[in-house]
Amino acid sequence: MSSLVETIGYVFGLVALGYLTGWLRLLRDDAGEVMTSFAVTIAVPLLLFRTMSNAQFGEGLPWGLWITYFTAIAITWTVSQLSLVHIFKRDGRAGVVAGLAGSFSNLVLLGIPFMLGVHGQAAFEQLSLIVTIHLPIMTGVSILLYNLLDPQKKGSFSLLSVLKGLLQRMLTNPLIIGILGGLIWRAGGLELPSLAERLVDSLANVAGPVALFAMGLGLRSYGIKGDVRPAILIAFYKQMLMPAIALGLAIALDLSTITAIAVVTAASFPCGVNPYLIASQFGTGQRLASNAMTIGTALAFLTTAFWIAVTASVFS
Repeated sequence: MSSLVETIGYVFGLVALGYLTGWLRLLRDDAGEVMTSFAVTIAVPLLLFRTMSNAQFGEGLPWGLWITYFTAIAITWTVSQLSLVHIFKRDGRAGVVAGLAGSFSNLVLLGIPFMLGVHGQAAFEQLSLIVTIHLPIMTGVSILLYNLLDPQKKGSFSLLSVLKGLLQRMLTNPLIIGILGGLIWRAGGLELPSLAERLVDSLANVAGPVALFAMGLGLRSYGIKGDVRPAILIAFYKQMLMPAIALGLAIALDLSTITAIAVVTAASFPCGVNPYLIASQFGTGQRLASNAMTIGTALAFLTTAFWIAVTASVFS
């Protein structure tokens, strides 16, 4: 157990170092954005490419994994959205942001290095299968719901336009490109030339530390400003309700141990930056999304460790 605690401490320690660096202003103000861009656009896609090109998956699509994870998302999203609307008396558009923040896990900057460091390659491969469809689905649903609930846009948008935008996001997202590229490479039975393999490895191997450090820098810039009470509730839903649902479904669907561990751990991760970015596009709920991310990340050391221990106990 001490090894597990040390690994979790290492992961969140890098986030804390990034936050401290930003607080002390040791780097330029835009350093976090630059490092995040490098991680998400280059290093992490290459890591995903390498993983997918070498992975050994079972036959068929991972329906059990997807059903478990996205059912947990749907339930938690609904509870979060309704809570903001009916408990805190916010409008439906802000409710969409609450639903997104309450169910959108930080699967890339935090999730990928965490899963690799704590659970290893097999769990990371399961996480990669979630990442493949996670961002497009969450973004598409949030845009659809926002337009349905915005009185100024009712009747002025079409499902076809949303689907086109969704497809465009998928085909231009570096993470999706990395995953699909790796799967295609694997299907072709190809091997990377030694020089190309060294280049890929050198960049893929820094993806985790850079992503975690950049995440800490980013948290410093967002901070906590207003909407604290609803943000605490949304963070609770995200990091306690959602993994509880995922665990129950994993048991009910009799998932394999490694799949169950991966899906519950992924569900326990705090909210990432994407809900804030989407809220900024909508023009509502920015403080709620920012606070939920910051508060949730500060508590994640405890909550994620809790769910890892519970899952290990159930599936031991």
